[in-house]
Amino acid sequence: MSGRKNEEGLKDLTLLGNQHTQYPSDYAPEVLEAVDSLHSNRDYFVKFNCPEFTSLCPITGQPDFATMYISYVPDKKIVESKSLKLYLFSFRNHGDFHEDCVNIIMNDLIKLLDPRYIEVWGKFTPRGGISIDPWCNYGRPGTKYEEMADYRMMNHDLYPEKVDNR
Repeated sequence: MSGRKNEEGLKDLTLLGNQHTQYPSDYAPEVLEAVDSLHSNRDYFVKFNCPEFTSLCPITGQPDFATMYISYVPDKKIVESKSLKLYLFSFRNHGDFHEDCVNIIMNDLIKLLDPRYIEVWGKFTPRGGISIDPWCNYGRPGTKYEEMADYRMMNHDLYPEKVDNR
């Protein structure tokens, strides 16, 4: 069989293929796992869409629902998707504002992956008659990705797309 080999990062994974997965009930950045990128010689985007993200209002404890979009240009590491799913699930009982959730997610992924570029966009369903859609990004300082981050920030959402998750 051809393909990725254990020495290319698979041996360090603990969640993928594990039939006894434990779902964290509290914020758990420690569940995030990464594997080596076998294509660090080129730029490419990795995009994740999580339409079932939930967190709690830090004041009322009421649930907040969102579609969370994560896009990044990897360098040496990529995030393992099952660990990302469990990590995002760990926000279910986490009380924070929408803006905090997207920034926490981005910060944790930067710490894990040291990506060239990353952006996180939370499209939260309305509560109390208003929706909040925080977006944040990061480009590695001193590189073209920092310039890319600045450009995307300055031009973000100039022409909002149709939002159909509400």
